[in-house]
Amino acid sequence: MSDDGVGIRVVQRLVSGYGFPEEVTILDGGTLGLDLLPFLEGLERLLIVDAMETGKTPGTIVRLSADEIPVAFETKLSPHQMGLKDLLAVSLLRGHAPREMVLLGIQPETVQVGIELSPAVAAALPTLVELSLRELANWGIEAAVREIKKV
Repeated sequence: MSDDGVGIRVVQRLVSGYGFPEEVTILDGGTLGLDLLPFLEGLERLLIVDAMETGKTPGTIVRLSADEIPVAFETKLSPHQMGLKDLLAVSLLRGHAPREMVLLGIQPETVQVGIELSPAVAAALPTLVELSLRELANWGIEAAVREIKKV
């Protein structure tokens, strides 16, 4: 759904461009909803990157943390976000909620059927990747830049 796929684009760039310590999992949660519950067990920190309705200009990035995150999903942009809200609620009830959570959300321009990001979101993608790396660095997680091998 076009800009709703921004999270997977960030995951793809992180996985292809950087190496992470083995205790770090980079995961496309997509539409898995409650099926992600086992991945939250034992987590200290969780970084979520997603398209999010903010009412701001398309491509605008916002950072939310802790209790702000479930509230952000009150305005559902797509079906998987309800799954994410439920996932966080069940995780909390089961005592498995990460100690620290951050959501980097980006205002979409369009969520029509399609695989391409809108120009506004595509232009903000490098910034979203950089902010993701900065959040991880703030948690003491350093990403090693992968060397691009020329053939």
